Amino acid sequence: MKKITILTLHLGYGGIERCISNLANTLVNDYEINIISTYKLYNQPGFKIDKKVKIDYLINDDLAIKVDSYKRNLLHFYWCQLFKELFDDYLKKGKIFQLLLDTLNSWKIVKLKKKLMIQAIQDCNSDIIISTRDIHNLWLSKYGKKETLKIGWEHNHHHGNKNYIHKLVKSVYNLDYFVLVSKDLTQFYTSKLKSYPVECVYIPNSIDYFPKEKAKLETENLVSIGRLSKEKGYLDLIDVFKDVHQKYPNAKLNIIGDGPERIKIEKKIQNFHLTNSITLHGFQERNYMNKILQESSVYLMTSYTESFGLVLIEAFSHGLPCVAYSSAEGANEIISNNWDGYLIQERNQEKMVKRICELLANRNRRLVMGANGIKKAKEFTTEKTKEKWLQILNRKK
Repeated sequence: MKKITILTLHLGYGGIERCISNLANTLVNDYEINIISTYKLYNQPGFKIDKKVKIDYLINDDLAIKVDSYKRNLLHFYWCQLFKELFDDYLKKGKIFQLLLDTLNSWKIVKLKKKLMIQAIQDCNSDIIISTRDIHNLWLSKYGKKETLKIGWEHNHHHGNKNYIHKLVKSVYNLDYFVLVSKDLTQFYTSKLKSYPVECVYIPNSIDYFPKEKAKLETENLVSIGRLSKEKGYLDLIDVFKDVHQKYPNAKLNIIGDGPERIKIEKKIQNFHLTNSITLHGFQERNYMNKILQESSVYLMTSYTESFGLVLIEAFSHGLPCVAYSSAEGANEIISNNWDGYLIQERNQEKMVKRICELLANRNRRLVMGANGIKKAKEFTTEKTKEKWLQILNRKK
């Protein structure tokens, strides 16, 4: 049996982590699966992973927990934001020494994670290695064994960021395959990488659970699921719901997820006096999310950018019509406007509110769109995406 190793930063709560868990579970009966994770943020992975999958954590000691995951994430990915969003907090609380200590510990972790991951790649004897981060792509390309099939897997949309595009192209040009989750991204990076040996392949994300019963769509409940970060646009969603609530005072908004913008979102909810109408549920496991989706009538997405939007497929599988801003690029490939939901151009809040209110006013329209959404969701089952993965996994180096 061939062995596949998947490289990841962590196995907490997030879209990438969910896709990794799903892929591992999908392939575990055909391959020996090993996940190498830099951090162990929780006692258990955020999403259920088959017991046959072997998980190795590179950093699982006292050093890793000296700086909490939120600060580590800011440090690793948004260094400027560390000082913008945390420096004032340290000053207000008089924790200058703690700031220096946290910064020192963070830098130690940054250096340690690089050393350990490179060593893990060098020591890996798997037939196939799948990388899920641009920096891991780069290390895999440089340090992976020659005979190993090397695959990069991209889940983020570049959103026109030239620096990100350049960095990503540089990281994958020497790999064997580069898997993209949307047709748009596949076309884009194929043109960027046409002079390099790497082959770009389109494989959409998939859902590993299909509800036996669809939502009844009888309530005025709205729902949105995602990380509470700036690019997801949840502060804008609160603005949208405020206007919807004025026309439908019994409407409820459930937001499932957590992240760095939670405090700002909570304050905005309080300022709008909507604490009785909006519930922030935090991160939740599958059964909890399914219950909320089953009790809802419309799914909302206000993301500024979204490479695929797996949550839209999940909402469709429950029979929920979806309303999204078209700026969430992945939503444009998933939602068929006026068929299974609505795409709102130019982040027009007034039009978003209008479409939501139209759906709340007309259950028959919700039912028709919801039924169309169920048909769409069936195109993204694990069985169908597994076939596409097998086509490249079974190719010889």
